[in-house]
Amino acid sequence: MTSKRVLVAYGTKHGATAGIASEIGRTLREDGLDAVVVPADDVDDVRGYDAVVLGGALYAGHWSGKAKRCAERNEHLLKHRPVYLFSSGPVDSSAERHDIAPVPAVAREMERLGAREHVTFGGSLTSRTPGFIARAMVRAGKGGDFRNPERIRTWAHHISAELAAPR
Repeated sequence: MTSKRVLVAYGTKHGATAGIASEIGRTLREDGLDAVVVPADDVDDVRGYDAVVLGGALYAGHWSGKAKRCAERNEHLLKHRPVYLFSSGPVDSSAERHDIAPVPAVAREMERLGAREHVTFGGSLTSRTPGFIARAMVRAGKGGDFRNPERIRTWAHHISAELAAPR
């Protein structure tokens, strides 16, 4: 029997969400799934995948336009396969302390696509993050890398277990 093929697509501005998607893809592959990680802008057709993980960065309470457009382009196909959504963005430890509800735009996508679940991971804002505002925030003592690889891997293992379970 061949392993399930999983698309991990992401919308990112400065790369932190891409890092989360890469960790998810690596973990799914370790669990025996055929996981492909690509930018959401490059996804035009999800027919070749048994499941989809779609993530987007959060900026000022809004989900990545790249992730949202990917969901819209593929809506009719996503409704017929397991879909998992994630967000990245809080540049503090809040995502570690408690579950963060999806922002309204993500909640709407979940409903529209019939997504199984959503999780919010911490984001990253460091001196290497491009952009004047990002660098100014870091100089002001705000920011850091709040992505937790163990939490990301735990969620990816959960997805693998769900996809392996008979439905």
